[in-house]
Amino acid sequence: MSLIVKILQPSGILDSIRGNELRREINEAINDNRTDIVLIDLKDVKFIDSSGLGTLVSAMKIVRAAGSQFFLCSIDGQVKMLFELTKMDRVFEKFADQDDFNRQIVAIHH
Repeated sequence: MSLIVKILQPSGILDSIRGNELRREINEAINDNRTDIVLIDLKDVKFIDSSGLGTLVSAMKIVRAAGSQFFLCSIDGQVKMLFELTKMDRVFEKFADQDDFNRQIVAIHH
């Protein structure tokens, strides 16, 4: 039995508008009941405002409530600084990038 991983890659600024789009994509992924893991790849996100941060927190809660796992990867620059300032770096499980995620998560489940 293989894991079903849904990878979402927002880009630009993660604000209320993009956050709503991301939340909708996550709900779709979770509602089909086949997604084991949701991975948000932030490599193309240059900035996250407070509503974007709120989106990630609520997304994590939605995914976990559905019995799936939630991870972030490719966090750097302004986004990494924001995570550290708000202590969100302690809240989210994160990986350096998709390769790091694949090495660690796929290895655990095989």
